[in-house]
Amino acid sequence: MTVGILGLGLIGGSMARAYRKAGHRVLASDTDGQMLSFAKLAGAVSGELTGENIPECDLILLCVYPEASAAWLEKHGAEIAKTALVLDCCGIKAPICRRCFPVAERYGFTFVGGHPMAGSHYSGFKYSRSNLFQGAPMVLVPPVFDDIGLLQRVKDALSPCGFGSFSVTTAEDHDKMIAFTSQMPHIVSNAYVKSPTAAGHQGFSAGSYKDLTRVAWLNPGMWAELFLENRENVLFELDSYLESLRAYRDAIAAEDVSKLTALLAEGRDRKEAIDG
Repeated sequence: MTVGILGLGLIGGSMARAYRKAGHRVLASDTDGQMLSFAKLAGAVSGELTGENIPECDLILLCVYPEASAAWLEKHGAEIAKTALVLDCCGIKAPICRRCFPVAERYGFTFVGGHPMAGSHYSGFKYSRSNLFQGAPMVLVPPVFDDIGLLQRVKDALSPCGFGSFSVTTAEDHDKMIAFTSQMPHIVSNAYVKSPTAAGHQGFSAGSYKDLTRVAWLNPGMWAELFLENRENVLFELDSYLESLRAYRDAIAAEDVSKLTALLAEGRDRKEAIDG
């Protein structure tokens, strides 16, 4: 199989390594020419993805920001083989699916929205690894929901990555949920470390600090685009969180021990009910 990969960051680089390890031909494109050269030297990439060899690809993985992924597909759609499968790996689905489904229909190839639920607070090819997706969930947004053959085709195409499970949903439901499970934690973590107290935390912090601040170290440009592309869902989660924080603050300011205890118990019970 010939696999085309757009973008050699953490996700694209890990995809490239996984497919090369499985013996497939990997063609890649990256705005950083030096990074592409390094990926070739590292054995993760067979050659450059160009307009001339796009038709040779059986599978194309779009691993750059949503806007860039959609723009690339709109530009190169006519060059993609009708037998090819194209998946994006972006963190939001509605904007990219809205643009990419019509392109696939126009030119006759198959596009499926995808979101690999794996990653790291580190970014870039140097942190990529072939086993990044082993056992991880993969979320899929297909153009139709009753095509079992298509879903099996996607699973087979992604088998070198080693995903542990697949979920099928709509773009809208994906983006609503991801605002809560992924985007909000990054905002909260990033905002938390801005406390003036943070500079002196050494010697006073342990697991709680590490857990809460891990994703504060993020890619600002990428996450800013994701937040704005998913604006309404992120604002809903932010408003809900701020309302909860206000309740805790008011109880502490009023020295209302019964109210504070009730709020804490409610959060504990909610966590138990959600996660067991």
